[in-house]
Amino acid sequence: MCGIFGIYPHKDAAHLACLGLYALQHRGEESSGIITRNGKKVHLHKALGLVSDVFDEKIIRSLRGELAVGHVRYSTTGSSNIKNTQPFYVRAKIGDIAIAHNGNLINTLSLHRELENKGALFQTSMDSEIIAHLLAHSQNKDFKDTIIWSLSKLEGAYSLVLMLNDILIGARDSFGWRPLCLGKLDEAYVLASETCALDLIGAKYIRDIQPGEIVFIKKDGLESIKPFKKTHHAFCIFEYIYFARPDSNIFEHNVYMTRKRLGAQLAIEFPVEADLVMPIPDSGTYAALGFSEASKIPFEYGMIRNHYIGRTFIQPSQVLRDFHVRIKLNPLKEVLDGKRVMLIEDSIVRGTTSRIRVKTLRLAGAKLIHMRVSCPPLKFPCFYGIDFPTKKELIASKHDIEWVRDFIGADSLEYLSLEGMLNSMPLPKEHFCTACFTGDYPATPSSRVSKTILEK
Repeated sequence: MCGIFGIYPHKDAAHLACLGLYALQHRGEESSGIITRNGKKVHLHKALGLVSDVFDEKIIRSLRGELAVGHVRYSTTGSSNIKNTQPFYVRAKIGDIAIAHNGNLINTLSLHRELENKGALFQTSMDSEIIAHLLAHSQNKDFKDTIIWSLSKLEGAYSLVLMLNDILIGARDSFGWRPLCLGKLDEAYVLASETCALDLIGAKYIRDIQPGEIVFIKKDGLESIKPFKKTHHAFCIFEYIYFARPDSNIFEHNVYMTRKRLGAQLAIEFPVEADLVMPIPDSGTYAALGFSEASKIPFEYGMIRNHYIGRTFIQPSQVLRDFHVRIKLNPLKEVLDGKRVMLIEDSIVRGTTSRIRVKTLRLAGAKLIHMRVSCPPLKFPCFYGIDFPTKKELIASKHDIEWVRDFIGADSLEYLSLEGMLNSMPLPKEHFCTACFTGDYPATPSSRVSKTILEK
C-alpha cells in the first residue's frame, strides 16, 4: 500500500502535490517524495519520513514546474531505505521518466532476469524499478506504444502515476486491485489514490480511472485508452475494511457508510448483552457506530488515541508495532470500570496488537470483554500490496477462533462471515478480491520472488 498523486498543468503543482500527500499520509509513513518538471529541467526531493518532515516551504519552492508527481510509501516489496523511496526517476533514451507505484507485481523475478540479460542495472530492491527499465528498453518509437508495451509485460497489481517528459500518465491494472481517481482543479487534471486528496486541494472529482485504462494528460487536454483485454474485476476489499480514509470514495463508493454496514451486519450475526460498544480507534470506529445503531447498545470511546502516533499496522517491523500500540491508546477508566464491553476491531492480523489492547482494558476495570471483528479471519498472504505476505504472520491461518480468543484474552470472539461482509459492500461480490480470506487468488505469482533479488 502506498499513496500516489499527480497534477498537470498547474503553476502551484508542487504545493498542491504536497497537500495531496498530506491527505494520503495514512497510506504510508516510511517515505515521501515529489518530482516536478519545468520545461526540460527536473526537480526531485524525497526522503525517509512523513510529509511534514520531508518538505518545508523552501524545498517546495525549489520544486519548480507545472507537472508534479508525488508518493508516500510503506514497504511491501523492497526494504525501508532511501534507495527505495519514490517517485523513482531515470533519464533514458525516451526522455525523463518518473514513477509512483501503488501495488505489487507478481512476475517480478522473471522480468528482473529478462531485463538483466538485456543489460539492465538495478539500483533498488523495488518491483517499481522494473517498470522504468521496461520503458527504457522498449523498441517502440511512439510514446503511447511504449507505455502500452511496458504495461502489457506486468502481472499483478498496479495503480501508477507516471511522468514521461511533459506528459502525466495514470494507469490501472486490468483487475483494478488498487484505487486511482481523476479530478480537475481549474484547468489542471489531478490523479490520486483517494478522493480525500482531491477534497483537500479543492479539486472536483470526475471519475475513477477504470481497470485496464491508461490516461495521457498533456497541456492541451486528456486522452484515454483501454488497450488491454478485459478481465473480471478484483477490487481489494481491504481498502473498505481498513486502509482507505473513511471520508474517501473508493471504487466510486463511500468508505464510511460501508464500514457502518459492516458493523451493523456484525450486530445481526452475533448479538450480545453488553453495557457499551467501543471501537479500537480509528479504523474500528465506523463499524462500531454501525454495531451500536443496529444493536441499540450505547456507543462510547473507551480509549482515546494519541493522534501524533502513526498507524500501527503499517509500521515496518513487529518491534515498532508493539511500541506504537503501547503509546497510541489510553483507556478511560471511568467509562470502562465494571462494564461489559463490546470491543469492535476492523481486523486481526498477527494478534499481538489485540492482545495488548484487551489486557489494557482489563487493567482499566472492564468486567467482560467481547470482541467482534468486521471481516472474516485473515488466513492467506496477499501478493498484491497488503503487508501480510506470509501465512506464518497470520494468526488465523494457524489457529481456530477459540485459540485466538484465548491468546488475545477476550471473553468471546467472533468474526463477520464472508457472506455478511460481501453483502455489506456497495458493489456486487464478483467485483472484489477476497483472496486473503479464501485463498482464491485472481492471479498468482509465476514464481516466488527471491529474497536475493527483492527483500521482503
